[in-house]
Parts: sequence; structure tokens; C-alpha cells
Amino acid sequence: MKKIRFLIFLLGIASLHAQDNNELTLRFEEYLGYVKKYHPIARQAELNINIGEANLMKARGGFDPKIEVDYDRKKFKGSEYYDLLNATFKIPTWYGVELKGGFEQNEGEFLNPENFIPEGGLFNAGISVSVARGFWINERMATLQKAKIFREQTKADRDLLVNQILYDASLAYFDWLKAFNEKEIYENFLNNAEIRFQGIKQSALAGDKAAIDTVEAKITVQNRALSLEQAKVKLIKTSLQLSNFLWLEGNVPVELQPEVVPDNNLDQIIDTTLEIQGNPLSEFTLENHPKLRSLGYKIEGLEIDRKLKANKLLPRIDLEYNFLTETPDVGNSFTTREYKGGITFEFPLFLRKERGDLKLAKFKVQDAKFERQTTELQIQNKINAIYAELESFETQNELIANIVKDYTTLLQAEERKFSFGESSVFLINSRERSLIDARLKGIEVQNKFFTAKAKLFNSLATNPVDL
Repeated sequence: MKKIRFLIFLLGIASLHAQDNNELTLRFEEYLGYVKKYHPIARQAELNINIGEANLMKARGGFDPKIEVDYDRKKFKGSEYYDLLNATFKIPTWYGVELKGGFEQNEGEFLNPENFIPEGGLFNAGISVSVARGFWINERMATLQKAKIFREQTKADRDLLVNQILYDASLAYFDWLKAFNEKEIYENFLNNAEIRFQGIKQSALAGDKAAIDTVEAKITVQNRALSLEQAKVKLIKTSLQLSNFLWLEGNVPVELQPEVVPDNNLDQIIDTTLEIQGNPLSEFTLENHPKLRSLGYKIEGLEIDRKLKANKLLPRIDLEYNFLTETPDVGNSFTTREYKGGITFEFPLFLRKERGDLKLAKFKVQDAKFERQTTELQIQNKINAIYAELESFETQNELIANIVKDYTTLLQAEERKFSFGESSVFLINSRERSLIDARLKGIEVQNKFFTAKAKLFNSLATNPVDL
């Protein structure tokens, strides 16, 4: 599909906010709102629920009433051998019981004696029932029960899928923010280096500074310019990665414009946006985790299969009884003296197939239970680790902020000494490199901090509803 470059008004006034320098901010919560509403994978997750509903409708079709008409006629050399009509109306019910009503009319010169009936036809009404295998559970009942479970399982799987795409989209936003802040740092320090170079150049021309100082200042400008170009390339790459998650109505992909920038106040709203605020470890519970719910529904479906396989160990005993009458007056015509009935009995002697199927079904249930227990422990340990990681990053952010503050003080002091002729360009560059490294380290730690919060969001499998 052709990529379309959109100006901000196409993204909506609410999602992009103008800044004083003609930049427009794409806020984190509104960005995730677009992802959740328009991203194809998020919409695909909703489609899975529709598939679950369709499967349920299909399973309920097994209990739909049916009309069957069987008509057979033979005529040869002027003789009508037979003309057979058999129409039946069936109503399946839950416990292997089927209600029937029908009409039979047969004519001809060579009818089978069992097909002889009164001239006006014969009406029947009755019931067929499985009294052993298929009474408490059968294929029709099992299919409907599993379809209901599958519908609920698709809801849990939908939550997991949406959570995962929001998690991936969040990481892309954090990387974009990181690249943008790095570019801003290099721009600022390039500007400082150019101002310093011009000042040193003027001082050298006036004889106040050594000419060699201008060479070192120029090298610094070139290094800063090189770093800035590399940062710009990284920013372009991350913005394109972010564009992978931006779509509009009609499956139209969106490509970010250069004037669109990330929100630098992310630390103030990330918890509320991801709905992880106010969730201390002591109050954490896995009770409603979508992954565990999905596995729980899987176990329920396998349990139904196990019950169905166990039921097949019983003999098949099908009973059928139909009242017969020449007139369709149900209240007065049907009697127990005129009827058609039968019994069907079937029972394998060794039951090897049935016992093998039952063992396999039990193993599948046991395997699913082990999977759920293992998954629950993994989620619990992962969340514990993330909480510990977040506490560490909070400390790291405080430390790096103090380090940046101290390096800034050292650089300012060195520049003051240089203005008095008591320092050198080399020392200033050294102080500045340390400050740049500290600020880049701060951006990296902040990115890891945001990533840890996204991991917590992903592990908790929350699904923000207000995006």
C-alpha cells in the first residue's frame, strides 16, 4: 500500500500540539490511542472475537430443527412399481434426545410388504434417545460447549494481542524519544562549540590566544557536527519504526513529518497511560491475567474432550419409539397399540481405541495444567524482577541527574577559568565530553526506565480502555 505523508491536521487537532518553535508534539497517550483503534493487528484481534461468535453459531446449528423428505418412484413399461414418500420433522434436544414427527405415503404394484400402509398415508410422532453412550455428553453437546469456551478464550487472547501491540508501539515511541533527545544534545553542544571557536579565533587574531587553540576548537566543532549527523540518521530510523504503528481509518498508513516531535514530559503521564499506577507488588494478583484465563479456557475445552472420550467407553444403546395414526389429530389419534419402535446396541469387545483416546485426552489435560502452572510462576517471577528493576532505575535516575549537575558545574567553572587565561581548550573539551557522556547516559537510563514500565504493562497484560 502506498505510503501517504500526512500533515498534522490529518492526524487530528487533539493529537498534535503546537510548540513555540513550530514543532508539533505527538503525545504518548494519543499515539497509543491511534495504535489501539486503527492498527491492523489490533483490529485483527477484534476479528478473532467475531470468529468465536461465528463458531458458536455454527455449533448451535447442531440443535436446529430439520425437515427431511425422501421421495422414490419407479415406473417401467406402463407399470408403476412403487411411489414412496417419507417426510420427517426432527427436533434435536440437549441430552441425546430427538423428537420426531412425520408422514409416510406409499403406492405401487410391487411394494415391499413392509411399506404397505393405509391409502391416505400414515402419520407418526415419537422420540429417539441414547440411554448410555451419548446421553450425558455427545459430539453435538461437546461442540457447543467448546464453542462457548472458545468464544471466551478469544476475548482473553484479544486482550493479549492488543497488549502486545501496545507494548511494541510503546518501545518504538521510547526509542524515538531517546533518539530525539540525543539529537537535541548534539545540536546544543555543536552550537556551544561554534560560539567557542569563533571566540577563540577572534582572540587568536588579537594575539590573546595561541593559534593552535583555534585548530583544537575547530576539531571539536567538526566532531560535534559528525555526532549530530549520526544522531539525525538514528532519529530518522526510529521515526520510521514508529510510523509502522501509525494508521488511520481505512487501513491508511501514516508517516511522521520532521516537524512532529515526541513528548518530553512522558515521565509524568506514562503510569496513567499504561494503567500501572497504584499497583504495588504487595497488592499484585494473577487472578484475572488474560494469559492464565486463556489457558484456563483451554483446560476446560480439553476436559470436555476427556469426558466425551470417557463416555465412549459405554455401550451404545439407542431407543426409538413412534406412535402411528392415519389422521394427524394428535390429541385423539395416537395410541400405544399402534407404534413402530426399535433398539440399537453396539459395544466393542476390547475398547482399545476408546481406552487409547481417553488416555491421550487425560495426558492433554495434564499437559495443559502443567503449562498453566509454569506460566503462572514465570509471570510472577518476571513481575517481581521488573518491580526490582524499576526501583533500581529510580535510584539510577537520581544519581545520573546529580552527576549531570556536577559535570555542568565543572564545565562552567572551567570556562570561567579559561576566560581568565587560567585554563585551556583541551580542559574545556575534556569537561564537555564528560558532560555529554553523562547526559547521554541519563537519556539511556531514562529509556531503560520507560522500557521497564512497558515490560510491567506487558507482564500485567493490562488493556487501557480510555486511549
